[in-house]
Amino acid sequence: MKVIIDSAIPFVRGILEPWAEVVYCGGSAITREVVRDADALVVRTRTRCDRELLEGSHVQFIATATIGRDHIDEAYCRGAGINVVSAAGCNARGVLQWVAAALKHLLAVDGCCPQHRKLGVVGVGNVGSLVVEYARHWGFDVLMCDPPRKEREGGDFVSIEEIARSCDIITLHTPLDDSTRHLVSDKLLDMMRHDAVIINVSRGSVVDGVAVAESSHRYMFDVWEGEPNLDTLCLERAMLATPHIAGYSLQGKANATAMSVNALADYFGLPLSKWYPEGVTPSKPRLISWDEMCATIDDYCPILEQTNSLKSSPNNFESMRNNYSYREEYF
Repeated sequence: MKVIIDSAIPFVRGILEPWAEVVYCGGSAITREVVRDADALVVRTRTRCDRELLEGSHVQFIATATIGRDHIDEAYCRGAGINVVSAAGCNARGVLQWVAAALKHLLAVDGCCPQHRKLGVVGVGNVGSLVVEYARHWGFDVLMCDPPRKEREGGDFVSIEEIARSCDIITLHTPLDDSTRHLVSDKLLDMMRHDAVIINVSRGSVVDGVAVAESSHRYMFDVWEGEPNLDTLCLERAMLATPHIAGYSLQGKANATAMSVNALADYFGLPLSKWYPEGVTPSKPRLISWDEMCATIDDYCPILEQTNSLKSSPNNFESMRNNYSYREEYF
């Protein structure tokens, strides 16, 4: 068996070698020629898995060590009989803590407290549900928007238009598909309060970056349209800006790698279905007070320092992302 693995995926070297020939490549170096005789791929978002890459290959299994799957042509993979798995939920607490750092920074700048702000959470899945839980605990008035969940479950969900009209802060946690591409565009921006703040830690193209940059709204982005090549004005005007590292916690990365290895092991019958990286302690979730979070979060997620680094060296986006020191999850 031959497995191609993105070389930026941590903790995995030496794990599969007893059972497979393993080749490590940079994400953009995983090409048609590289995968032609491979049985499995373990990738990140930088590898587009579609007909152009996969047709004529032996690939029968793809694990993406990411929450998002928009870099996978799932229709093609289904038709070709290729099994695809993702690491959904792997880094939800890491993203939660990035959002916490952003909220702390914003409210410190504005000189107010959570009880004076209405927060709209768009997309209430693995990450969004945690944001809702903690934000309510901290005292925010929280509205939720998740049309698929509303259709399935009913419940206390509101429309994106209501979120736009009534919320001081809007935080985005949706996948990227035809229904969410440019979800935040001129039309929605025109509905928002002039002082509303947009947080995007989902996918860059969920927001029309040019429209937001040309609007009066403040925004805090970890993900960007066209990354790693960022729009100059969009980056310049961002209140906070980081290089797609919101989920880059130690535990999140360990979870993503473990989920990929476990799924591959299950598929090919290898004795690794319960493997987890040695030396990584899984996070221990706990509710934390707003005051304690504000007093400690900068030690774990120095978001303003990262913003200054990216704005001063935007061409280093990929290097900053690939060499990022993983954060510890502490709540």
